Amino acid sequence: MSSRSLNKVMLIGNLTRDVEVRYTPSGTAVATFGLATNRSWTSGDGGERQEETQFHRIVAWSKLAEICGQLLFKGRKIFIEGRLQTRKWSGQDGAQRETTEIVAENMMILDTRQRDGQAGAPAEGDDFVGVDELSQEPPSDMESAGEPTKKTTKKPAEKPAPVEESETGEINVEDIPF
Repeated sequence: MSSRSLNKVMLIGNLTRDVEVRYTPSGTAVATFGLATNRSWTSGDGGERQEETQFHRIVAWSKLAEICGQLLFKGRKIFIEGRLQTRKWSGQDGAQRETTEIVAENMMILDTRQRDGQAGAPAEGDDFVGVDELSQEPPSDMESAGEPTKKTTKKPAEKPAPVEESETGEINVEDIPF
């Protein structure tokens, strides 16, 4: 008997740190970064306005990881769509560790910030970037093991080239169901 299930996460928030891109021993790119989301409400008795921030660990694989490494930086507002994943491993001290993260499947940049923090319109030819249906599964050599190896630089010196439409799909803001 087969039953249906769903594991889908959609977040809009700001990056809490620059993207870190590393590579598995087989050469597959893995990007990790933090995303902060905010929620605000007023208590039912007309009290003070309250706010809470949640911090999320995001992981992207393969081509999406490389694109994230090129275009994302601390403070950037993005839309992420993916799935929840919990991993367990033994630390170097022998202690059991566990983390829950979002494995990104789609990403869209929602602002026009430049790397130096200045706001501005995108240059001609630049568009918001959407990434859809890229292979995001970790390679089979990563199923049981922990962290990828080989670090790369976090910030490229020059502005990265825009992503070609032929390489990616686009997500329309109107397609977001809220």
